[in-house]
Amino acid sequence: MEMHATTILCVKRGNQLAMAGDGQVSAGQTILKGNAVKVRKLLDGKILTGFAGATADAFTLLEKLEEKLQAYGGNLTRAAVELAKDWRMDKMLRRLEAMLIAADKDKIFLLTGNGDVIEPEEGVVAIGSGGNYALSSARALLKHTSLSAAEICKESLKIAAEICVYTNTSITLETLGE
Repeated sequence: MEMHATTILCVKRGNQLAMAGDGQVSAGQTILKGNAVKVRKLLDGKILTGFAGATADAFTLLEKLEEKLQAYGGNLTRAAVELAKDWRMDKMLRRLEAMLIAADKDKIFLLTGNGDVIEPEEGVVAIGSGGNYALSSARALLKHTSLSAAEICKESLKIAAEICVYTNTSITLETLGE
């Protein structure tokens, strides 16, 4: 499922985790808003989340994720799996059109309505229409520079914005760790 109108990137390097998202909201070929916030912290700042897709659907899923996190004592792995099960099996949640990235200091997960809970191997994952551009850039920067996770996120989002018409340079950046 490819979501248009956004780019979200999460990078882990050493003890730092960073997540960045652009601010563009589009309807077809029209930009509706340029400074939307699609990356936020949950659970008193211990969890970073970002979303691509229908905003109301994503907010519903973020609320459900936060409920699961509270129910399972902040265990992101368990909360992510339980959310994915509900998302796939619940008649109403099944219709929600969004993708999420959720991360804590140890783990990063990509969550979809297909029941996917994917942990990337290289500590980097991206979603949205500009996701592949940001992902490629981030992987190269991880291999060939000593930039921090936050710097990689910023630079990769800027590169994605130069290529993807659904991505802009109004970047929201959140970090965990050093």
